[in-house]
Formats: sequence, structure tokens, C-alpha cells
Amino acid sequence: MSIQKITEEESSYQHLEKMSVGGLLTHINNEDKKVAGAVEKALPQIESLVKIVADKMLAGGRLFYIGAGTSGRLGILDASECPPTFGVSPNLIIGIIAGGNKAITSAVEFAEDDAEQGWKDLQQHTVGDKDIVIGIAASGTTPYVIGALQKCNAHDIVTGSICCNINAPLSEVANYPVEVIVGPEFITGSTRMKSGTAQKLILNMISTTLMIQLGRVENNRMVNMQLTNEKLIDRGVRMVMDKLSIGYVAAKELLLQSGSVKKALENHSS
Repeated sequence: MSIQKITEEESSYQHLEKMSVGGLLTHINNEDKKVAGAVEKALPQIESLVKIVADKMLAGGRLFYIGAGTSGRLGILDASECPPTFGVSPNLIIGIIAGGNKAITSAVEFAEDDAEQGWKDLQQHTVGDKDIVIGIAASGTTPYVIGALQKCNAHDIVTGSICCNINAPLSEVANYPVEVIVGPEFITGSTRMKSGTAQKLILNMISTTLMIQLGRVENNRMVNMQLTNEKLIDRGVRMVMDKLSIGYVAAKELLLQSGSVKKALENHSS
């Protein structure tokens, strides 16, 4: 099956260095407007992926994101935001990037070209058949990610993928592939732009939907969020006040004694 490398196609814009600041911003914004529509077209694929991830996690499994470069960083970002936002263990959703922690802030030469290292990195977390692994690669051709998913398949570990090319090699090795086609980038080949934005939108959808399915949200509130700063404490206090019809001081005392909004409400009712 041939791959159409849309992520490498020539930008629709020429002589960017001659454009005004206003012109650059307008054109970038016009390109960004295409991303949500592309994600919408992929919703059936995203739904299938989220359903299997939810099934795995409800049965006690974990979710792994694995990627290189921007894709890997986005996976780590999404994973790292779930504990403070939803109060889950940092071991429930895990992000892995080619090149390790150094690659989060700096490029690690040729890390994404190692087809064996992805599986080795997953083994550091004792990945197993209860878990699910989602490979993220804008091009859908990254050896590090493809190799990891191939090994997962060989060990009966369910796999998903997110990429921005049609019929990508990554999609071929994933059990639940997602292909979101955003078109050529504003700067030719710069997949940190539209492709990265599309990946971020999809990751938001995956983790948020999962957390709701796992009961970490009530109504539309983050009742399990970690109380790590005054802004979040104040937000939590107001949730408790609203739910229990009590004053600020009493609500704050109850919240801080309990550790979360949900526990505060449970403790009050008991």
C-alpha cells in the first residue's frame, strides 16, 4: 500500500520572508481553521479508539502514548496533565518519547530512527496485555514508533495510532488507527504546526473522554483535581459552597481537610 506524504508536500504559500507580520498571522490562522474540520472527519476512528482504551482501563489496564519529537512531547503533555486535573495516578497514563527525558526539551539525534528502542522503553514500564499503546507520529513513518507497535502486536498488546498521512505504515500496524489529514503545513514539512495541533486536539478528546468514563468528572466539574495552588483551592471551595450551600470559610476548611472536592462532599454527607 503506497503512502501519500501530505505532511511533506509544498506549502501553499511562497516567499514567507517577504510577508508582513499581519500577513503571516492571517495565513497561519487560515491554515489552523482547517484543523478542526479534519479532526471531525476522523471522529469515527477516534471513537473506536477511545472505546477500546476505556474498556482496557476499566479492566485495570494503563494507557501508553509513544512518539518522537513534537508527537512524543504532546503525548507526555497529555499524560502529565491528567493527575493534577483528574486526580489519577501518574502511572495510569504514561507518555514515552524517543531519546528519553532529554528529548522533551532538546532534539536527540537519530533517536526516532531506532526501530528497537521503542519496545525497550515500553518494557521499562512492564507493559503487558492488560494495557494499550497509542503510537503518535505526524508522518506515520517513524521507525521508533512503528517498531514499538509491531512488538506490542507480537505480545498481544492492543495498539492505536495517530498520524496525518493517508495509508501510513503506522496505521497498518495499529489495531485502531486514526488518520487526520490537515494538508500541507504553512512552512513546508513543519509538522509542529497543523499536524501538532490536530494531534493535541485528539489527545484532549481521548484523555478527557476517558476520565469522564472513569468517573473522574461529575456534572461538568473537576471534582478530583489536585489542590496545588490558591486558584485551584478557591475553585474547589466554590464547588463545595455551591453543592452544600455553606459559607466560604466552612467550605474551605472541609475541602482542605478532605483533600478533594469529591471527598469533601462524601465526608459531609457521611
